[in-house]
Amino acid sequence: MNANEQRDSSRSMDFVIRVGLIGGLAVLCYQVLSPFLMLAVWSIILAVTLYPLDRWLARKVGKQWLASTLIVVIGVVLIVVPTALLMSSFADSIRGFIDSVQSNTIEIPAPRESVQEWPVVGNKIYGVWAKAYEDLPAFVQSMQPKIGELARRAVAMIASIGGGILLFLASFIVAGILMAYGEAGAGASRAIFRRVAGPARGDAFTKLSTATIRTVAQGVVGVAAIQAILIGIALLIAGIKVAGALAIVALVLGIAQVPALIVTLPVIIYIWTKGDYGTGAAITHTIVLLVTGMADNVLKPLLLGRGVDAPMPVILFGALGGMAALGIPGMFVGATGLALGYEIYREWVAADPT
Repeated sequence: MNANEQRDSSRSMDFVIRVGLIGGLAVLCYQVLSPFLMLAVWSIILAVTLYPLDRWLARKVGKQWLASTLIVVIGVVLIVVPTALLMSSFADSIRGFIDSVQSNTIEIPAPRESVQEWPVVGNKIYGVWAKAYEDLPAFVQSMQPKIGELARRAVAMIASIGGGILLFLASFIVAGILMAYGEAGAGASRAIFRRVAGPARGDAFTKLSTATIRTVAQGVVGVAAIQAILIGIALLIAGIKVAGALAIVALVLGIAQVPALIVTLPVIIYIWTKGDYGTGAAITHTIVLLVTGMADNVLKPLLLGRGVDAPMPVILFGALGGMAALGIPGMFVGATGLALGYEIYREWVAADPT
């Protein structure tokens, strides 16, 4: 082996060792940071979404750190505290229901004969309702295995929601810290994109990513808020006593991308089975509740994609596909990734091959 071959072999060995060390370091960093990835994703999403509000508030109060602190406090008061109170009230209601069933003090009205006329499920619902009306303790005893399974799922769901609230609270605090150093964070993001895609494309991709995250946040949270308000108004018009609580539930479900029909359909069933509404009024309330329960199907195409260079279907499919793959944070990751991919593909198609 001559000197050139030895030198080339040495360089190849050095390259392999360096790549191996860098790869090992990357794996180690990922393992260390993996428990905090969800927290980091939510913090970045919140920081990017709320940063314009933070800048506006900083100009009003004169101090950046004070503006970020105020946003965190307001966010905790308006989102976390009502959600915690709602879950506490929900848990108390379940506990009270269980106590009433165990003490046999709950009163179940007699089933209406018209229930049997419901298509497909009328007879089955009437039979179950009649058993519960005639002998509730025996009915509960016969349903014990299913009730136990439902209780375990309910406890698991409440625990999951509690963990989500704590994660969201921590994300809000970290997002406040990121917004306090927003200029440095924006500069670091631009530097990363410039390093990956070049100076010209890097700035464009930074702007596109920021706009996509904000439009998805506005489209998701904004649509959920508008729909919750519409549902609350419809419930008030229908005379439902717990309209406020159901509207809050619809808001939480809307943010989680769960159809609001889960809230409105039971109310429609209640209206038809209660017997306090005339036929015309019941039909009117049913139509209004169905329309408000599906309002997100119209609002999402209108609000998603506004202010972004990528077409609305790209943002919509990216958000839905990302949510299906990665959950709620996947909406932002999927929409941003698909928008960037679309822009790269569009530039590649438009480029002159010569």
